Amino acid sequence: MEMSKVFFSRRNLLKGSVAATLTTGVGGLSSVATAAEEPKIRPLTGKMTYEEVRNRAREMMMPRCYVCPECNGRGPCVGQVPGFGGMGASRGFQANYDSLAAVQLNSRVIHGVHVPDTSIDFFGTRISVPVVAAPTGGTTYNMGGKLTEAEFVTAICGGCSKAGTLGAVADGIGDPIDVFEKRLDTLKSLGFKAIVGLKPRLQKDIIERMRLAEKAGVVALTIDLDSAGRAARATKGQTVEPKTLEQLKELVKATHLPLLFKGIMTPDEAELCVQSGAAGIVVSNHGGRTLADTPGTASVLPRIADKVNGRCYIMVDGTLARGTDIEKYLALGAQCTLAGRHFVRAAHGGLADGVALFANRLRNELAVAMVLTGAQTIKDINRTMITIPQSSC
Repeated sequence: MEMSKVFFSRRNLLKGSVAATLTTGVGGLSSVATAAEEPKIRPLTGKMTYEEVRNRAREMMMPRCYVCPECNGRGPCVGQVPGFGGMGASRGFQANYDSLAAVQLNSRVIHGVHVPDTSIDFFGTRISVPVVAAPTGGTTYNMGGKLTEAEFVTAICGGCSKAGTLGAVADGIGDPIDVFEKRLDTLKSLGFKAIVGLKPRLQKDIIERMRLAEKAGVVALTIDLDSAGRAARATKGQTVEPKTLEQLKELVKATHLPLLFKGIMTPDEAELCVQSGAAGIVVSNHGGRTLADTPGTASVLPRIADKVNGRCYIMVDGTLARGTDIEKYLALGAQCTLAGRHFVRAAHGGLADGVALFANRLRNELAVAMVLTGAQTIKDINRTMITIPQSSC
């Protein structure tokens, strides 16, 4: 689907950006006008390469994000929250990167796999690759405010749709309900399929947002329970809190949509989610942005997957940037993955086309990895295809 005009406001110009009017179309992206007061942000031009998307994202997002060559939690963003950094010394962020990088793929080339099938069924929706955009809010306070709420939702969900996967809409921790409702209205008006991520607010507030999401026709819901660790930064009337098992059960019963509890990092809490009747869990430490000094998701995933043993759906996130990362996470026990920061950068660097470019890049890289490890389908990916560091076993 085409994206119509994207307008950067004068308000954003006064924040230190350049006001620009951008137009996108099937044939590419072109700039209509730029202001001259500040160093210019380069216009979107033609069919961009992924490196061009990243370079433009850097111009759009600094100092909230520096779009480092490797997003490993060791750049200038350390401790930068709001922003894209990790909590404290950013060790949880770094642990995500390090634990995933330590997993190695076992090359196998004596088999009959030539053209692998990278698609999966995601709660009744066929998607082209087992990666979905992570629900990410805070376009103004985390990303720098260069895109409006509608522009960001359109870029993420439109680009993912182009690539055959699912975008996401988030319920930001400090956002009043009308902001969340406008995001859903944008999604519904454009007809895109997506997942919706909710914060662990008071039960009544979560259920109210569930009803809005159901009307928008979304595929599944997540509740990032680990956001309860950011309660001190929630504004008045926007309470977030940890949840008991009984509260989880109440939320599962409150919606007909598949509900996944996000922020699960231990086998015992995975078991509680299974007992709640949840459709699934998301193994996540919130990108290292809530509790400092957590282990990486790749290091805890195998034990959690063994505990769950197929009784609910398992997703995972944490510095996913490459198709090989997807295969690693699947081999460790997940059935699908989430990507957050890299989709956000792609949206800022190339709008929907940038998001689609990144998603298709992941799919192509995954296909290559599957050929070189001997996996014809996603279900063929297993732990025999990886070498896990002893400390992660």
